[in-house]
Amino acid sequence: MATKQILRAQLRSYPANGHSAYLPQVRKIVLEYCQKLPSSTNTRTFISNDLQRVAWQNPHVEFVVKQRNGHEPIARGLYGSVTSFCDTERSSDLIVVNGRDKVIPLQEFEVNGVEKKVQLLLDSSGAKIKQLKKGRIVESTTEAARGIWSGLHVDTPFKI
Repeated sequence: MATKQILRAQLRSYPANGHSAYLPQVRKIVLEYCQKLPSSTNTRTFISNDLQRVAWQNPHVEFVVKQRNGHEPIARGLYGSVTSFCDTERSSDLIVVNGRDKVIPLQEFEVNGVEKKVQLLLDSSGAKIKQLKKGRIVESTTEAARGIWSGLHVDTPFKI
């Protein structure tokens, strides 16, 4: 009986969020600043002194620096989720859909404040912020027929 040869290209794993793996949702962070406006001074200082360190700590994110003369400084986070893979010659092609972006103005922050806002974009999922329904404390995917049970709301308290 002949054994079948397994090629290295056939051995691959697909990334997925779960118990043992986490894929950050942020794909790209764009820092836009003006060379002349005084409100961009701290952003320019962050870019020249600290951005390289932040980029080394986050190799999965593309950092882009744009000069926009006459505009206030902003940080823009571009998000996307991996939904499926292309079955082409290059199996590493990803389809990214539902791309969102978040924009944070940076004109009133010190250098460490700019870094905190960039870190906020790195830690964010990019999902829309949803308000909880009025009067509901617990949000659940399955509704209980009798509501939320609590040992404090019965006639005789629960004893262990």
